[in-house]
Amino acid sequence: MKVKIKYRLFVTMLAATGVVVISMFLIMQWSIGHGFLAYVNTMEKDRLQRLAHVLEQSYSRSGSWEFLEQEPSTWFEVVAATREGREGGEPEPGQRRMMERRGFMNLSGQGQHLPQRFLYRFEGRVVLLDPDKRVIQGAPGSLDTAQVKKLTSDGEVIGYLALRPRQRLTDTYQLLFVQQQKLTMGLVAIVMLLVSAALSLPLAHRLVEPIKRLAGSLHRLASGEYDTRVPVQSSDELGQLARDFNTLALSLENNERARRRYLADISHELRTPLSILRGEIEALQDGVRPLGPESMRSLHAEVMHLGRLVEDLYQISMSDIGALNYRKELVDLAELLEDTLEPFAAKFHQKNIALRQQIPDEELTVFADGVRLNQLFSNLLDNSLKYTDQGGELSVRLSRNDGRAVVEFADSAPGVQPEELARLFDRLFRVENSRNRALGGAGLGLAICKNIVEAHEGTIAALPSPKGGVLIRIELPLTGSRT
Repeated sequence: MKVKIKYRLFVTMLAATGVVVISMFLIMQWSIGHGFLAYVNTMEKDRLQRLAHVLEQSYSRSGSWEFLEQEPSTWFEVVAATREGREGGEPEPGQRRMMERRGFMNLSGQGQHLPQRFLYRFEGRVVLLDPDKRVIQGAPGSLDTAQVKKLTSDGEVIGYLALRPRQRLTDTYQLLFVQQQKLTMGLVAIVMLLVSAALSLPLAHRLVEPIKRLAGSLHRLASGEYDTRVPVQSSDELGQLARDFNTLALSLENNERARRRYLADISHELRTPLSILRGEIEALQDGVRPLGPESMRSLHAEVMHLGRLVEDLYQISMSDIGALNYRKELVDLAELLEDTLEPFAAKFHQKNIALRQQIPDEELTVFADGVRLNQLFSNLLDNSLKYTDQGGELSVRLSRNDGRAVVEFADSAPGVQPEELARLFDRLFRVENSRNRALGGAGLGLAICKNIVEAHEGTIAALPSPKGGVLIRIELPLTGSRT
């Protein structure tokens, strides 16, 4: 069964909270038990101090420990009288009768054994030793871990008072207190888990909701709805993801619009010469137009137009898939530009367009494909030849600028609106006024020029020409020598 991400996130959050709560519960359980035991041991240290003071005073009055050895019950009376909250050395009311009833009064610690439960109490863990550390009163046993306090009288050591540490709680009230605290901690842990469960589900839903919206929008986008957009409601990673999605959707929408326009333009460009060819051939078949040199020239012109269009489309497609071959070598750009200009001189003269060139005598070497650069310059020259009015001029200038070769083609009127200059390198784009389809262009020449320049790590831009037309500026990186 497929589990929704909302419930997986809910379970993850609840599990993480549960681990934290259980860990806190166990730590607090351990801390309460050991902490309270440490507290009781600290309180017993104070009681041991009071007991030592009482014993020192009693010894000073008696001059020996005989009062404890002759009357063992006195030891228990003295120890019992030092409970916290009591003053003096008198036992609590009924304490003596209780001791007699339990058989404690006749125990001196000489080989006697106290009840097991009594050994856990203060009275069963405190031991009085003489100066030679022999047991006078108290339960016998190991004193390795016992806290030992020296007893003195008039600057003389009269004995030692030892207290074995408490290993666990045995007092009924102490155990009841610890149990109540642990129960309270357990209830707190359960409440925390319930609160966490109550908060985790809506929080998980809130966190997953933007992802669900994004997933739905992505599904619509994959179905071809490129106008889909996601509202940006935060500045975190999800907000950035929504912004990136909107950018992707806009790019796909623009690409789809360009694709449709591209297909429409291509179909129109192909349809025009084919329609003309069909009309010419049908006219010849029907005898409307006689077969002769004039009709053949017309048919040949349309075939050449169609051939150029197919070749341009082929060049564009090869460049797009990276299959356009470039055989680069060291090329003298000045010499190459002069060789390209030479066959165009007669064409410009025939159209009464002045062709001016400014090419330096120095060698400007680039690492390039000479054939492709010749195609680049030929396209630009052919473009100016088509779209420059008779009586105008074209200036071709080559120069060096910070390690780059700069080639400029500046023609005269007609010009292009500034907002349309940047689109001149778009495929099938033509300015629908003076530079139009009637002149025979398919709008692919400058797109091919851009691909060639970028393949040579250069830049190409269209700017207003000071002569009234368009200035095409090309920059190519110069090189010294390559092996």
